[in-house]
Amino acid sequence: MPRRFALWPSRVEGVIVVAVALAFVALDVLMNTFGPPTTGWAGPHAALVLQVALDLSLIGIFRFPKTVAALLVAGALALLYSAQVEPGLFAPTDPLSLSTVPTITPVICGPLMRVFDRRTALAVLGVLTVLASRPWDPSWAVTPFGLLSTALPAVITMYVEARKQLLKSLRDRAERAEREQQLLAEQARAAERRRLAAEMHDVVTHRLSLMVLQAGALGVVSKEEPVQTAAERIRVAGTQALDELRDLVGVLRDETVEGEVASRSGSDQEDRPDPAVLVAESASVGMPVELVVHGAADELSPTVARTAYRLVQEALTNARKHAPGGKVRVELDYRPDGVRVSVRNSAGTSAPDPVLAASGSGAGLLGLRQRVELIGGSLHTGRTPGGGFELGAILPAYVPTAESARHDPGSRRR
Repeated sequence: MPRRFALWPSRVEGVIVVAVALAFVALDVLMNTFGPPTTGWAGPHAALVLQVALDLSLIGIFRFPKTVAALLVAGALALLYSAQVEPGLFAPTDPLSLSTVPTITPVICGPLMRVFDRRTALAVLGVLTVLASRPWDPSWAVTPFGLLSTALPAVITMYVEARKQLLKSLRDRAERAEREQQLLAEQARAAERRRLAAEMHDVVTHRLSLMVLQAGALGVVSKEEPVQTAAERIRVAGTQALDELRDLVGVLRDETVEGEVASRSGSDQEDRPDPAVLVAESASVGMPVELVVHGAADELSPTVARTAYRLVQEALTNARKHAPGGKVRVELDYRPDGVRVSVRNSAGTSAPDPVLAASGSGAGLLGLRQRVELIGGSLHTGRTPGGGFELGAILPAYVPTAESARHDPGSRRR
């Protein structure tokens, strides 16, 4: 239902209402000019004054519907009085039109069906229909024209409004069905994530644990120093892989498993890998890297710290592959709400090794982006004006996973 406190429901409808009112004013003026005048005591232009006043009342149909309806009924009663008691008073004795109600009646009946409740609208429509058709004195020239002037516009309006409601109901039903499909898809994705988490936990974690144990045993039983060193590296790498896998399983499950306490091996350095190690490794192979650190990583959860580590690792690996000899700058900005990671390299000074450059699968940055988004961060990459490349990321300080819960002192847990 249109808002009754506004003059018109919309600007477009306001323009239409004013245009229709003026058009009927012009029509009544023409009919009064070329038709016979009234002959009663009200003067020769009584019919024109009455019709124009009711035509202009159409402008307030939405703001003052009761007043407009009362004026229309009063105008119809005036015409009935003129026809039955004083012929020629408000309508000529030989009018050009067969209408027994005001000319604007068909137009007003439609909006009245919109602004009134169904009972009031039908009551007003019934009065106007009786006054227009005059069933007490039926005539083929009066009754059909009266019904066409009152009942037909109301029926058409009711049909149009019912169709609008039906279309709205169908749209709402379609939108509701679409939302339900989205919810079902989300539930299916969540179930698939839980299934993948279970598979990763049951299969991959088991194999990695065996690898770590076997590497540790090899380092103990072997007397050769190179073998012990290689075994220790394998054990450390496997331990880090287990930590990252637990992080990923916790994020996939999206829940905190309080009772699931896994044995952890390694030091705090393994929980929070330091990107400075990567910088030192790059320097050892002849690629100097400038490292700039702001703040401290103490507030970061292990999941976020390892994600930042992987970002730097992937960026340095790509720089070694595609921009040998270029300058690299790694900047880490630790803040209470997270960490900003920026790795920028200039263009290489020598051609990249074709075998090394083609060794990647092309999915490294895509995997990093998925990993960053999985913990609620954002990643952007792109070329720099000098022909280099830049990788930047913004990571939150805390990700509520089961693994992080065991390292969180409690102030940030949710």
